[in-house]
Amino acid sequence: MASTQGDGPFRIAIVGGGIGGLFCALAIHHHCSAVGVPIKIDVYEQASQYKEIGAGVGVGINAARLVHKLGIGGKLNAVAGHRSGIWITFRRYDNSGDIVTVPVNDNQTIRQAPCARTDLLDLLRETVEERGAATLHTRKACKNVEDLGQSVRLHFADTTTAEADVVIACDGIHSAVRNQFVVDKPVFSGQIAYRGVIPIASLSNWPFPSYSVAWLAKHRHLLVFPISRNEQLNIVAFVTKSEGEVADVKESWTSICDRKDVEKDFAGFDGPAQDIISLMSEQPSKWKLNDRQPLDRWYYMDGKVILLGDAAHAMLPHLGAGAGQAMEDGWLLGRALSERLSRSDNSHFQTLESTAQLYQSVRLPRAQKTQATSRAAGNTYEMQTDDMLDKTFEECVPMIAERTRERMKWVWEEDLDAAYEKARDGAGSLASGNDPAEFGGKVPPKNAVSVEAQ
Repeated sequence: MASTQGDGPFRIAIVGGGIGGLFCALAIHHHCSAVGVPIKIDVYEQASQYKEIGAGVGVGINAARLVHKLGIGGKLNAVAGHRSGIWITFRRYDNSGDIVTVPVNDNQTIRQAPCARTDLLDLLRETVEERGAATLHTRKACKNVEDLGQSVRLHFADTTTAEADVVIACDGIHSAVRNQFVVDKPVFSGQIAYRGVIPIASLSNWPFPSYSVAWLAKHRHLLVFPISRNEQLNIVAFVTKSEGEVADVKESWTSICDRKDVEKDFAGFDGPAQDIISLMSEQPSKWKLNDRQPLDRWYYMDGKVILLGDAAHAMLPHLGAGAGQAMEDGWLLGRALSERLSRSDNSHFQTLESTAQLYQSVRLPRAQKTQATSRAAGNTYEMQTDDMLDKTFEECVPMIAERTRERMKWVWEEDLDAAYEKARDGAGSLASGNDPAEFGGKVPPKNAVSVEAQ
């Protein structure tokens, strides 16, 4: 199908050049190339270079499988850490006794791949460039989009504009594109996180079978996992705080604090945890953790504007699934667009709007369940669920073990392509719904009402 502006290729603008945006570009290019559809993809990144700010990112088995389908799984494994058969071993804060250990099979070719964000982004960017999948632009902060009827005009902060047949917003929790259509604000989770990275070689006498460990206490938990070929240890130290206590904390990787703050908040933790904290930078980053209320609509302007990743479903990091969910979005949106553009006679592909609706119907329930479960997991780890608040640490320990053992199976085991094909062929999505009763904890209200701009 030619562009609505003439006989040229169909024009796709991706706003945001992070992990979600670049993976989306590769997925669309992959699916459209397979069916011989001419497309032109432009990725607009607001920063001066394609660079992820931050430390580690979890790439779970479902997301890793998609990377392998793109033909770059070997390169992913080459830059990833190795969990030694353990997703996370959850330990007592006071003596490192085992609470529950969640196994994974990471000896197969397609496996868990915890990465440094910069390594993963570099892999995606280099693949985009090698394949000519998209034109990459920098210093292009999209401020708003304008409906031209058959196309969309993007307006950038530098006063320039661009046109596209479809715009995919991958510009994060503070998405300017989303904010044009939805009136809401990020929701404070009740937690902050201190973050850092240390060389694994600096650790002596490591007592655990894996470098993927979480120490749990009331109101606090400390998570570490290996990245960068097991050369670096990613550290995230979570603390429950009231809104008043974090008024001066920004949701930014550039916000820093004194390491003494971390030492104070994690006083009483066992020796191995204290050793890790002592090796952190003198000024670790300090992050206010926000997510969004579930959004009941992911596309606008008759399907010409589509949300993806954190712009659609920002979530907390407690399942290590945020990046993976964005990849799942990109993979299935690429499939849907390729079928629309190859003139499929399936009723789902008659218009851009019906195509966007198919993407949403498959992905929204699963993404919203992940949102809710991520929040519930964080509340469980810090013993902040309604039924844990008044219980002692000792009373909470068996509850944590029971809730954690089974939580990850549905995240890892979903057959995305089968879910898509079932929905496309009329049988509905296989994805699970957002049922807060499953999660044993506090979750954000379901389907917060969105308000479209007039």
